[in-house]
Amino acid sequence: MKKLFTILLLVQAVFCNAQNKISQLPVLRQGGDLLSKTDWLVNKTAVRAGVYQSEDGKDIILYNGILKRSFRIQPNVACVDFVNLSNGEQMLRAVKPEARIIINSKPVNVGGLYGQKQNAYLLKEWINDLKASEQDFRYQGFDVSSIQPYVKWKAHLGASNKQLPTGKTLTFIYSKKSSGQNDLIVKVNYEIYDGIPLICKWLSIENHDKESVHLGQVVNEILATPEEESAVVGKVDQMKKPHGIYVESNYAFNNAMKADLSDQTTHWKADSTYTSQVNYDLSTPCLLEVYPASGIGIELKPGETFKSIRTNELLLDSYDRERNGLAQRKMYRTIAPWTTENPIFMHLVSSDPEKVKTCIDQCAATGYEGLILSFGSGLNMEDTSAVNVVKFKQLVNYAHQKGILIGGYSLFSSRRISDEDDVIDPKTGKPDLNAMFGHAPCLGSKWGLSYLAHIKYFISHAGFDIFENDGPYPGDVCSSTTHPGHKSLEDSQWRQMELQKELYRWLNERGVYVNAPDWYFLDGTNKTGLGYREVNFSLPRDQQIILNRQNIFDGTWEKIPSMGWGFVPLSEYQGGGAAATLEPLSAHLDAYEKLMVQYYGSGIQACYRGPRLYDTEKTKELVVHTISWYKKHRDILNSDIIHLRRADGRDWDGIMHVNPQLKEKGFVMLYNPLKYKIERQVQLPLYYTGIKSSARISVEGGVPKTYQLDKDDKANLNITIPADDYVWLIIE
Repeated sequence: MKKLFTILLLVQAVFCNAQNKISQLPVLRQGGDLLSKTDWLVNKTAVRAGVYQSEDGKDIILYNGILKRSFRIQPNVACVDFVNLSNGEQMLRAVKPEARIIINSKPVNVGGLYGQKQNAYLLKEWINDLKASEQDFRYQGFDVSSIQPYVKWKAHLGASNKQLPTGKTLTFIYSKKSSGQNDLIVKVNYEIYDGIPLICKWLSIENHDKESVHLGQVVNEILATPEEESAVVGKVDQMKKPHGIYVESNYAFNNAMKADLSDQTTHWKADSTYTSQVNYDLSTPCLLEVYPASGIGIELKPGETFKSIRTNELLLDSYDRERNGLAQRKMYRTIAPWTTENPIFMHLVSSDPEKVKTCIDQCAATGYEGLILSFGSGLNMEDTSAVNVVKFKQLVNYAHQKGILIGGYSLFSSRRISDEDDVIDPKTGKPDLNAMFGHAPCLGSKWGLSYLAHIKYFISHAGFDIFENDGPYPGDVCSSTTHPGHKSLEDSQWRQMELQKELYRWLNERGVYVNAPDWYFLDGTNKTGLGYREVNFSLPRDQQIILNRQNIFDGTWEKIPSMGWGFVPLSEYQGGGAAATLEPLSAHLDAYEKLMVQYYGSGIQACYRGPRLYDTEKTKELVVHTISWYKKHRDILNSDIIHLRRADGRDWDGIMHVNPQLKEKGFVMLYNPLKYKIERQVQLPLYYTGIKSSARISVEGGVPKTYQLDKDDKANLNITIPADDYVWLIIE
């Protein structure tokens, strides 16, 4: 009896302490209209992200002027309100647990309230009657702090955003006995950012007992959202998903070079408790759960802390593809500002010291900023012998004396190492062709761990500035039970992902620029492929020019320009002979200029792969002129793209950069693929430039002309584009 009384006193003390902390939070007044009066994609909001209490003291609220998310905290924590303040859309229809963890094969909820009878919508007056479950992790308290950087990046390499994200972190603390013996603490963290309707959610699990626990799965988000459509029949994968929220975690791969296809954690499900939905089979996709599809499968030892994936939830206020793409691009600029770095680099096909030095000299002479020793160059960063490291350290010193960055290419996947080190097929128990690229090494094998150590050693001691990692870990599972980096099939994907992401964060924090053809941006990589078909670079040059503009147009709906690379085969690549290549450069200056202009005019760095940047003085002058033009307008050319007309070879095509924060608020690239001059009326949508009423537009640096904007903030102008050529416009 005395022990029970003591426990009750402790529980009461914890509750009182939590209530005292809540009373210290500022109150968010609900009176009046909380909807945002400004467009966050055009104008910076004056409201800073903060953590508040409701007027009755029952709720804790995340708020930044364009997003509001509220949590009832007694008798347990539950999200009861999630509103996009740009349009007033409520993203929540029902209360769900805050998270779910599979511990020792048993699913346990974290937080949550029960008893909501109507799951189509949630009324405030219902919340007081909801109950907690004794089986769940229960709320113990909360903390508020400033956001701490997940990747400790330092701005350099001409980043257009030099600031790490700012805002507040709200941490809810939960505890329970996980079995009869194991004490666990679960912390659910919410990060809310300044100036963007975005929240990042992640969990940490601390084992404070003397025994290990098995974590089979961690579901770090469960949201019951309103449905997108009213379909009487239809399955989950056939119906539209809610448009008002975009979800992206830092657990993405498959070399698609596109976020949604690389996603491995967003799961839209049916909600069987929502019995009033129109769908007769209760199969409407209106329940969002976020978790790695292959599970976690790890043993959490005493004293260890597990950290989940980081789930970013961006609220969208439109069905418009361009606007939603701009929102997604703003997310990357905010939470992964290293993606705004965009150095001008060349791919050299040799590692011969004299040829490397000659190319470094050419980079310095033309305004290039970096040199990558390409695939096929002979560079081997896995060779950490003193002779090899010294050889490249000397080249690094020479490059740095000239003000040039230098780095190189390394292949991880798409290769066979050995039966012992390759991924093991769970069906056959052998290193069969079960990997994404056929045979592939396991990153958790002895060879894989050695590979990571060699890359770190080489880069540290040679001093490389750039790392191009082809075939990064693509998600292969491995059923080996002898690989030191994972225990079995169950934890093989999680452990390999952690190894790959740790390498990229390590490189980022050392100031190394990382190219990787996969979606590891949220863990520190800078650039991936724009999206292209490699064999297309064996096609004739005139076809490549049109195809590249299509790639640029298609690859920049969700990516900012600096996130994608293109390709220009200076020397032969994938065949095609003389008709496909630019060498000798002096014989193909027209194609060389067009390829450079359309890439630099889009703010995209291409891999100019070959033995040199110029072969004659005239070629050098062309490169210098183009690079100087790009650098003069670099800020606006690295800004987001508005898509005007896709290249089809039949008429003009073009794009427009916009940035309301710059003097040059817009920059337009227009192309004419036809063999004769054309005159066209072109409509420029200037809303996202921030310009109202009238705009000053100049053609290729000429005298500006004033244009009145129509009611939709569009400027209409007549433009002449020479035959098989281009023009560019500046908007102020």
